[in-house]
Amino acid sequence: MDIGFIGLGEMGGAMVANLLKAGHSVRVWNRTPEKAQALAAAGARVVATPAEAFAGDAVLSMLADDTALRTVIDAALLEHAPRGLVHVNMATISVALAETLAREHAERGLHYVAAPVLGRPDVAAAAKLTIVAAGAAEAIDRVQPLFDAIGQKTWRIGALPQQANVMKLAANFMLASAVETLGEASALLGGHGVAMRDFLDVITSGIFPGPVYAGYGGMIAEERYEPALFKARLGLKDVRLALAAAEAVSTPLPVASVVRDSLIEALAHGDGECDFAVLGKVAARRAGRA
Repeated sequence: MDIGFIGLGEMGGAMVANLLKAGHSVRVWNRTPEKAQALAAAGARVVATPAEAFAGDAVLSMLADDTALRTVIDAALLEHAPRGLVHVNMATISVALAETLAREHAERGLHYVAAPVLGRPDVAAAAKLTIVAAGAAEAIDRVQPLFDAIGQKTWRIGALPQQANVMKLAANFMLASAVETLGEASALLGGHGVAMRDFLDVITSGIFPGPVYAGYGGMIAEERYEPALFKARLGLKDVRLALAAAEAVSTPLPVASVVRDSLIEALAHGDGECDFAVLGKVAARRAGRA
């Protein structure tokens, strides 16, 4: 397929590499052009403007947050896009913006698919992302070969794009809550002289198996917060989006409020660029042991 790709951070860059490996023709644009050079060497065509990427059979975007997305994908860009184009937004954004984008695309004869992904950059590099897609079925059908090139499974959850964003925010809220409790558990164990590593061996072999507890728990046990696979400041962004989505439908998320405050504390101590697992450091500091 002839596609465009906007946003070449760690996630976007890994996705493009896999799309190229699958034989797709990819035009790439990034606000900092230097990030596109390695992909150019792999066969991507670097373009000078978002409009040049917003063409062909489809365009995928992976921008950091609502502000970054709105700065790049504005009304003028949509107005001049070829009618019938499928735009797949794979970033984690607010439910409100997802609803707005779906309406704006429809008004201009464009297809909008929300397809946020579950997985960190290492998972993206291995083409093992879990993709949650929502939008018109025929539009998703058209871009399914792209999803197959970057992910291990695509879950189709309905025709309303914003529902995919709600699902992603709910998943990230659960992830954040798990990391928060791992940090607090580590602080509790440390106060009684119990090694976090011994604790993890017990719980991950029984009641809490899986990559979240083993992975983030291991990082907390080793106090290994850099290099970040998922930065604390991005985790804070996602928790705030979950709280906003909840408030819009009068749904309390008391645990999310606790995690938000813990992440704000991490940023206040200069740890925003550290991995999400730095919540372990936050909990230890509160207990007077960091």
